[in-house]
Amino acid sequence: MLSRANIEKTMEKAMKRNVMVCVTQQKTCDRLIRYGHDFINEGKGELYIIHVAHYEFKFLGSSQEGEALEYLYQKSLEYGANLTVVRSNHVLDTLVDLVKKNKISHVILGESGEIKSESNIITQFENRIKGVAELIVIPAN
Repeated sequence: MLSRANIEKTMEKAMKRNVMVCVTQQKTCDRLIRYGHDFINEGKGELYIIHVAHYEFKFLGSSQEGEALEYLYQKSLEYGANLTVVRSNHVLDTLVDLVKKNKISHVILGESGEIKSESNIITQFENRIKGVAELIVIPAN
């Protein structure tokens, strides 16, 4: 039989939300980060801001990489988040690994501009983390 303390611990653990916010463009990341911060239940859980850039592309699509990285760093401080910026040839694999490594319960990202839903990265990502984390897609508007 579970004691009251064990039941409360189990319920607290169930309510903890480790939220990963995937950012790609500096202009849109603030609203995604804010949403992720607000999504965490009463501060129970961790907020992770993640940007994975393919080796062929500049960070955040900006020619001013240093400025863009400083912006993300400031946002992570503002929201008390963990910031991870990584270069990878396998962006999707890296994102999935970060979900598992950080015990993420929810992933937040902006909607994709890709038209074919079966081939876009959001659908592929959702299929790869099914049963591990819930994917929340925030519309562009």
